[in-house]
Amino acid sequence: MNPDTTVLLVGANDEMVHKARRLGLHVLLLQHPTKITEAQRALADAVHILDYTDWSLLAPLVSTLYREPGFAVAMSLTEAGLEAAGRVNDLLGLGGTGHAVARRFRDKWAMRRHLAAHDPSAVGAAPLTGRDDLDSFGRRHGYPFIVKPLDATASFGVFRVDGPADTARVWAAVERLRGTRTDRGSMPFPIEDFLMEEYLDGPEFSVESFSFHGRHVIVALTEKFVDPDTFTELGHAVPARLDEAVAAEIRAATSRFLDLIGIADGVCHTEIRLGSRGPAVIESHNRIGGDAIPDLVRGAYGIDLTSYALGWPFGLVPELPDHPPAHAGAGTRFLVGVPGRVESVGGLDAARARDGVLAVSLTARPGDPVRAPRDNWDRLGLIAVTGRDTTDALHRAAEIARDCLAVRITADDGTSHLAEVAEIAVTAEPAGAEGAGHATGATA
Repeated sequence: MNPDTTVLLVGANDEMVHKARRLGLHVLLLQHPTKITEAQRALADAVHILDYTDWSLLAPLVSTLYREPGFAVAMSLTEAGLEAAGRVNDLLGLGGTGHAVARRFRDKWAMRRHLAAHDPSAVGAAPLTGRDDLDSFGRRHGYPFIVKPLDATASFGVFRVDGPADTARVWAAVERLRGTRTDRGSMPFPIEDFLMEEYLDGPEFSVESFSFHGRHVIVALTEKFVDPDTFTELGHAVPARLDEAVAAEIRAATSRFLDLIGIADGVCHTEIRLGSRGPAVIESHNRIGGDAIPDLVRGAYGIDLTSYALGWPFGLVPELPDHPPAHAGAGTRFLVGVPGRVESVGGLDAARARDGVLAVSLTARPGDPVRAPRDNWDRLGLIAVTGRDTTDALHRAAEIARDCLAVRITADDGTSHLAEVAEIAVTAEPAGAEGAGHATGATA
């Protein structure tokens, strides 16, 4: 094993390990005991199983591995491993993203504090430590405002406080969540601390970017369809249907943000709302996006962000142009169901056989409880497809899902139902500064 072509992956899924090997890299995989798979054992050159979020366990292991067999790059593309990889980079002087920058991405209060120190118009925010904080924040910043965990994902534990009468409800919900895990599908993160921040109005987008020695390339703008009450994400599409002037505003705002946060190299996934204060960052992550967004980017742009993230530190991929052109549209639709319990699932092979399907999965399993969507983990499956353009892709994804995917649910009242494609507003009109493309249009 050559250290110069060896990557230390702090957490990974099967696809990441496979793509690293396909690039010709040797892989030292540090994996959490709950996430190891047989495919990872077969693909990686060596696997070490531990809770890598525990620095007292991680530090001595990586120091030993750096001496023998050796590695040139440490990284993570998974939420749980980002800070750990930053600590490894600092400890061993490897370059790459260090812990301070990784922490600004992971800790939403750290991000807000850092931005406020450089921008007097930054979004107002404060930690939530007691019931009275809700009232004082509302008096200072107005209503509505948002309460959310400092470091969770998947829209978990996000609440909108609409007025003084709403604070008791939100505080009770916060107290119920403290000490619980943040999702039901990936590595558990304990919920402890919450943040209050000003509400950002307008439609939501995510920005998929890649940085090359401090040059930020905005690879794609992703149009997001979000439930206004629960913030559950119900659809994604690229390229976002935006007037070019508005798209340029979002690209510029994202580049400024990435400069301020301190990222120099690698992939980022930044969530933005486009409202009365212009493009404003909700949060950001120095990893690829979830929900098949990398598949959408690959389908629309022909760019594999995972392979870029793995290959760039080794000089295995070329720099991208500033504004890569899309050659197709791509969209993701999600399945949701009535409260009850999953009876049966099927249709994956039929869906995969359809033209233009990029990714399809059913997270529901027979016997699983079904809830009305409160966060992303309550969705039951997804399908991502290409189309002639963005609008066509969104319609095709819904059509194929309805034709092929079958999640049957026994509802709480004993009746039987099939899961449905989550309804979103689809219009062919580009969104302007007021986000008109999200406010109107027929559902699909």
